[in-house]
Amino acid sequence: MHENLGEQLTIDDMARTAMFSKFHFSRIFQRATGVSPGRFLSAIRLQEAKRLLVSTTLSVTEISHQVGYASVGTFSSRFRTSVGVSPTMYRRLGGFTSRICPDARSRITPRRSATIQGNVRSSAGMRPGAVFLGLFPDRLPQGQPIRCAVLDQPGAYTLEDVPQGIWYLLAYAGEIEPDDDIAFVPAQRGSALVGSVGPITIRPETFIRPADVRLRRMNAFDPPVLLALMDEQSVS
Repeated sequence: MHENLGEQLTIDDMARTAMFSKFHFSRIFQRATGVSPGRFLSAIRLQEAKRLLVSTTLSVTEISHQVGYASVGTFSSRFRTSVGVSPTMYRRLGGFTSRICPDARSRITPRRSATIQGNVRSSAGMRPGAVFLGLFPDRLPQGQPIRCAVLDQPGAYTLEDVPQGIWYLLAYAGEIEPDDDIAFVPAQRGSALVGSVGPITIRPETFIRPADVRLRRMNAFDPPVLLALMDEQSVS
């Protein structure tokens, strides 16, 4: 997928390359990544578009074609839905956003809600900076989270007024550079730290749901974090 983002890849193409039947390939791919092959491909196309927007002078139309979209309108619509801002605004903001708001449809506190709380921890040798925590309706971290929090560093967190349903908690952080005092929100997968918990089921009788998260280095099986995140310096 990463080597052929501009091609019109199908599930049949992927399964044939992997030498599996289409159905078996789809099952084991989702088991490994948490999302379907088609959604994973769409996510890494948009992730590459994010990179090109802030690192090149290519037009939005050129970028949309380079990452496999025949229609710039479709590309722009999916980018805005997944990232939270338009491609033009994302470029203007330099790849960051000043704040991350909860989904507008869920800003009203539900009649029955719960609190999710716990601790974010990291393994020895890691130097996480600010940590973004977001609650999403599925395993792919895109669009606006249903609830979110930003910590200056790993530690205790609380997400209040969580509505009933099934949710997935994502934690994401950049690593502090050895010769620097601040972290950055990295563009490259190898310098990102992630952690996840889910599915988390919130029922009518749920009041407090504990959920500890351990950060680890992002790998090739992790879907990219598509929503625009805050600049580390704006968090500090």
